[in-house]
Amino acid sequence: MSEEWTPTSAAAAVGQALRILEGRWKLEILFHLFGGRILRFSELEKAIPAITQKMLIQQLRQMEKDGIVRRIVHHQVPPKVEYGLTVWGQALCPTLDALLKWADLREDRTGATPATIP
Repeated sequence: MSEEWTPTSAAAAVGQALRILEGRWKLEILFHLFGGRILRFSELEKAIPAITQKMLIQQLRQMEKDGIVRRIVHHQVPPKVEYGLTVWGQALCPTLDALLKWADLREDRTGATPATIP
């Protein structure tokens, strides 16, 4: 985007992005779908055993509405529904990878203090 960011507009844009990602399970769902993985609903349930079926449905629907996840319906008997990331959803991977690296910089995780981090 060619827009010149101000502190106010940058904070608003990041806040809007974080609202899309907020939810107890959304990030975990994303990590299971990164790398072009396509998973059936039941596979996601098994991959995230602590999530309830209702919550998984709710989170997937919201992510689909927001354009992060795509729902793939195979018209067959029995019905088969799979989930994968949209191109925009997959584009989150480097951002979340950077967030993981940032979290790793905490003193209690690495032994480094902010002053010693290059």
